[in-house]
Amino acid sequence: MGDHHDRMSTSQAHEQTRILVQAAATVCEEKKGEDTRILELDAADSGLSDFFLVTSATNDRQAVAIADEIELRLKRNFGVAPNSVEGRRHGEWILLDYVDFVAHVFLAERRAFYDIERLRKSARPLTPAEFDAELKEALAKKTRAARSKAAKAKPAPAAKKKATAASRKSGAGSKAAKTPVKKAPARKKAAKKAARP
Repeated sequence: MGDHHDRMSTSQAHEQTRILVQAAATVCEEKKGEDTRILELDAADSGLSDFFLVTSATNDRQAVAIADEIELRLKRNFGVAPNSVEGRRHGEWILLDYVDFVAHVFLAERRAFYDIERLRKSARPLTPAEFDAELKEALAKKTRAARSKAAKAKPAPAAKKKATAASRKSGAGSKAAKTPVKKAPARKKAAKKAARP
């Protein structure tokens, strides 16, 4: 049972990370970040993080604005702050480390120079739209599974009707069985009244 719980926690944590990455990618799009990509890192490669979010800015002020808004939005909406932030002063490459994912906000020329996507060849690159579609599908699948589990847990209305009809035919549904049982008078109250002087 413990192993099952660990897998469920890991799955839920991964899902939560995907939601955070999507929220950060939305900020990049809203702040006019260019060529925003999400790299889903290979499990063998990703000892530190599951995802890299990479976007480009046209100038250092835009890079700082994107990084600031990612940090603000994730803190306000999810209560999550980065473990560390690097490069904010220069604005050429700002790194926000959220442990399970890392957001990289580059100036376009710095991004081309470091070519982080090439360094992570085993990573699966996704656009924010592709990532969003995958996240929505995963959440829909989880919802369907929960509904299916709930439907199996309680009997269907048709099954209840059949059970009631069967009990009526067998005579178990007679009026005597339907008459509510009267409770015996409370003995404590009678004992208290008798004990009063």
